[in-house]
Amino acid sequence: MITTLFGHWGLSAAEQAAALGISPGSRSTLVRYRAGEPLADDRDLLDRASHLLGIHKSLRILFPHDRDLAYAWMTTGNRRLGARPIDLIVRHGFEGLLALRRYLDFLRGE
Repeated sequence: MITTLFGHWGLSAAEQAAALGISPGSRSTLVRYRAGEPLADDRDLLDRASHLLGIHKSLRILFPHDRDLAYAWMTTGNRRLGARPIDLIVRHGFEGLLALRRYLDFLRGE
């Protein structure tokens, strides 16, 4: 599910690795996940996957009639954030992921 989501978002392999908190050189791990291997039983990895799915859910709620916009949001520059959303995750790791999730939760509550 996660790798399919990454495909919809148009993330590079390095961005996918950063989002999952794995080494950018672990392309073989990403290939195994794309082939259907379950995510490793690692608390950090599973937490990240949960937050990524939560971000996806928020985007689908915020943009219910525009799936393309919901998918493009992660890689499109955002004035409020001062960067592309995925860049916050790449730069700040897990904290960037949490901040992005909280930001979307806030927008949903407006």
